[in-house]
Amino acid sequence: MTDSKGHEVIEFENVGLRYGDGPEILKDVSFSIEPGSFHFLTGPSGSGKTSLLRLLLLSLKPSSGTMSMFGEDITNLKRERLLELRRHIGIVFQEFRLLEHLSTFENVALPLRVLGQSEENYKDNVTELLDWVGLGDRMHAKPALLSGGEKQRAAIARAVIARPEILLADEPTGNVDPALSERLLHLFAELNRMGTTIIVATHELNMLKKFDYPCLQLTENGELNYG
Repeated sequence: MTDSKGHEVIEFENVGLRYGDGPEILKDVSFSIEPGSFHFLTGPSGSGKTSLLRLLLLSLKPSSGTMSMFGEDITNLKRERLLELRRHIGIVFQEFRLLEHLSTFENVALPLRVLGQSEENYKDNVTELLDWVGLGDRMHAKPALLSGGEKQRAAIARAVIARPEILLADEPTGNVDPALSERLLHLFAELNRMGTTIIVATHELNMLKKFDYPCLQLTENGELNYG
């Protein structure tokens, strides 16, 4: 893993994205993200927020321009190296994507199991994290028995259990009430204070006012305002 100290952890320069021969979804997008920072990502429906997150997750490559993450130019990297870099990126999906046949504990531990770790090695860490997100008494429950807020907190715990350097969140407060939305944002803020670089896609303007973090704002035509 390339040490990200001394340079931006994410850097886009005139990045464009299109799917096949279709129109450009993103146009000349340029911005940089410092390690350990927190940013919101906003924009109207159809402006390309999800596509930008897919670029950041390294599941897409830009159609034009240059994009670097962790100090490496993504444009020409081989698939094997991209997969290695993705291990340093966590993502929280709006629709949770918990596996229904697994308990909360098992869902959160899944990234560590994929990495080949044994339960003996990760049990204490997973239990501690579940306590931290307020799910210590729900660790044996299956997703069908969890509320929307509990599922979202389980999804956040799963995204951070492997201690990623970057955490992406796609509308993480879209399915919960305002009080829980604020609680979840405080949770992201605490993760950020612990050193994780955070990018939260949201359409909730009240959150932008309550949490004074810089904003990446996409326009309807796929351009970006940064401030």
